[in-house]
Amino acid sequence: MNAHHSELIPADFAPESRVWIYQSPRLFFLSEALEIEKMLEEFAVGWKSHGTPVKGYANLFYGQFIILMADESATGVSGCSTDGSVRLIKEIEQRFGVPMFDRLMLAFRPKEKVEMVPLSQLPYALENGLITAETPYFNNTVLTKAELESNWLIPLKDSWLAARYLKPAGTGN
Repeated sequence: MNAHHSELIPADFAPESRVWIYQSPRLFFLSEALEIEKMLEEFAVGWKSHGTPVKGYANLFYGQFIILMADESATGVSGCSTDGSVRLIKEIEQRFGVPMFDRLMLAFRPKEKVEMVPLSQLPYALENGLITAETPYFNNTVLTKAELESNWLIPLKDSWLAARYLKPAGTGN
């Protein structure tokens, strides 16, 4: 699972820094990605909680995942500052015509490329060998920097999906 996303995560953020991950169902075009990166940078620089600057980070990963991070060791993130981040993601949705809140679309990285699979199609993908227990899965449920570094891109068998969709070894059907 050695992905290079860890190299992009700021080292000076506390391991318990809060993380939010939003995924696009498609790769952004280069022109879109450049515009989004500028929007993310402006947001992170201006991120505030009750008027106090938040030590924030925002970046586009793999051309279709937006990751926001707040190091709350200095300033906690309030509901209003979280609302600001949601407004940013909704603006990106509208501007580029992509749903960023669809939790029923799963992202995998079978061959160095992000592949999207609707949750309803996961059994089909498994039965036909398009996805296996070892296929890297983007676990967008991570909540902290430490989890982002160690548990974001994991084998499907190590994810929350395994219990429901992977058959235990030796159980036929």
